[in-house]
Amino acid sequence: MAAEMKALFVIVNAGFSDQIIEVAQNLGARGATIIPARGTGQKFVKVLGIHYEPEREILLSVVPHDVAINIATKVKEKYGKATPTNGLAFILPVADYTFKDQ
Repeated sequence: MAAEMKALFVIVNAGFSDQIIEVAQNLGARGATIIPARGTGQKFVKVLGIHYEPEREILLSVVPHDVAINIATKVKEKYGKATPTNGLAFILPVADYTFKDQ
C-alpha cells in the first residue's frame, strides 16, 4: 500500500526559500514548487515616503505524512514567526496523486 501523502505548504519571507528547500530535502522531500506571493493581511509599511509591501514565497511539496510532520516541526523550531524568515507551515491531505516514477 502506498504511503499516506500530504501537501505541505511553507510560507516564508522572500529570499528564504532556498533554506527551507534544503531542510525539506534533508528530511526526505524529493522536490518542491516555489510560488511568489504577497499578503493582504498586513498593513503596508511606509519607508521614506514609499509604500513597502512585504513579499513572500510559498513552497509546496507532496510528501509522506511523517516527512511532512518532520519538516513542519523543523520550520516551526528554526524558521518560525519569531525569526527573520517569518515562516509558517501547514499540512493538507492529498486525495490522489501520480508521480513520474509510479
